[in-house]
Amino acid sequence: MPTGGEALVAALRALAVEVAFGLPGVHNLAAWSCFPGSGVRLIGVRHEQTAGYAADGYARATGRLGVALTTTGPGAANIVTATGEAWACHSPLLVLATDIPTTLRRDGAYRGVLHETTDQASFFRPVTKAVVRIEQAEQLYEQVCLAGLRALQHPRRPVYVEIPTDLLSAQVAVPVPMLLADPAVHVTYVREEVLRAVAAAQRPLIWAGGGATAASAGPQVTLLAERLGAPVLTSYGGRGLLPPAHPCLVPLPPHAPQAGALWDAADLVLVLGSDLDAMNTQGFRQPRPPRLVTVDLAEPVNEPPDHWVRGDVGQVLPQLLELLPETSRRPWFVRPDGRPAGPGTVFLDALESGLPQDAVVVADMCIPGYWYGGYGRVAGPRGLAYPVGWGTLGFGFPAALGASLSGRPTVALVGDGGFLFGCGDLATAAQEQLPVTVVVVDDGGYGMLRYDFTRHGAEPVGTELEPPDFVALARAFRVPAREVALGKLGAAVAEGLAGGAPNLVVAKAGLPPPPNTSPNWYRAAS
Repeated sequence: MPTGGEALVAALRALAVEVAFGLPGVHNLAAWSCFPGSGVRLIGVRHEQTAGYAADGYARATGRLGVALTTTGPGAANIVTATGEAWACHSPLLVLATDIPTTLRRDGAYRGVLHETTDQASFFRPVTKAVVRIEQAEQLYEQVCLAGLRALQHPRRPVYVEIPTDLLSAQVAVPVPMLLADPAVHVTYVREEVLRAVAAAQRPLIWAGGGATAASAGPQVTLLAERLGAPVLTSYGGRGLLPPAHPCLVPLPPHAPQAGALWDAADLVLVLGSDLDAMNTQGFRQPRPPRLVTVDLAEPVNEPPDHWVRGDVGQVLPQLLELLPETSRRPWFVRPDGRPAGPGTVFLDALESGLPQDAVVVADMCIPGYWYGGYGRVAGPRGLAYPVGWGTLGFGFPAALGASLSGRPTVALVGDGGFLFGCGDLATAAQEQLPVTVVVVDDGGYGMLRYDFTRHGAEPVGTELEPPDFVALARAFRVPAREVALGKLGAAVAEGLAGGAPNLVVAKAGLPPPPNTSPNWYRAAS
């Protein structure tokens, strides 16, 4: 008879999972032993937080379910931060954690069992859409299948599953395979008044976000923009929905005055799968347009619209397109262009000269990441992974490990501070031969925080860092590395990606923060 661990792996196979990330511990070894030969590649990382970020990065780059395994107590606690980032950015993440054996658990009592927590699941309730505790080994297969489907169901977010360790080694009946259809998508038919409002607008503007990306709705967004003659602003989650050169795409972040002027001039804004969150709206300072229409599965909370079409963007847009005239309107706007002059644009030009069209750039919360997140030319959907949800420093490198398994060329764009959060997983990259190119932009400290001090005339405190020799550090893990001048960054990135193996490139450069960082927002607080 199979064990609970085998039932767990069978459930992942039923969910079409091909790769998972985790760290073994005494409580989950009965599951780890079931992965060899199963068809699910289990990658062992050096820290549980890396497992969560890597699974998130994989999910963002592919649109598929990300899976992370952890052990009990401190192991589970270590993955909470990564789970919170996935929750804030709507990533479908399945977190599988063990708990102490059922035979040792007593409700409401702490008994001093190894790794025991009185209520481990409470760590995860604020940062997941569901918490599932397996009570019997026979439930494992079905409950894990259902949890994975729930994480994938729109709006996507993490689901936490807790499994007492003794259930993994318990014998169970052979699981009855579940027929797992794609998660149901809520379909709402567009009301007549919504169509009239959109069709009557003289200066419509489209704001497209992560919900449009999750729905693979790039072609529909493009066609709708052409039909309406409308400019398209994208949130960080919507980068790449339109090709960079498309005449309807505004190639600037909403934080740029030229882009914000289009929002201000619009007589209708059509929001497609976006929260209109604080980071994209300069702290909710954008004025309310004369008419606001939102298409999203989640109820809008930041800016109540005049019309809310509750539905998946990919299901709603074909209805709008069918009802609108097939002829394209002349655009009502002049497409703004041009990045801010200065070192940030010099850096972007150098980096992008080495990026292929299908690249995925996983940016950390650092000044180079802010530049690429706001002004990078993202060539296609899911070409940017950016931790704007929680703003978790240290996301970039470990998330890129997962993204590198998407089959797309992957670059981790990190600073010298955030990279050190998880640099030990260079060992994972080397052992698993993960094809990721790590670009470390070293400015000798926490550059953004340094700027926050100095712009007010204060002396920086705690921002200056004594960096290691990053090239020597990488080589100690047997990862090829080199330091290059900024002008040669593109060639080094292209060479690193072509090698198909982990490598690291260091560029020493101090960059000013771009306009999309909060100290530089142009809209004044009211």
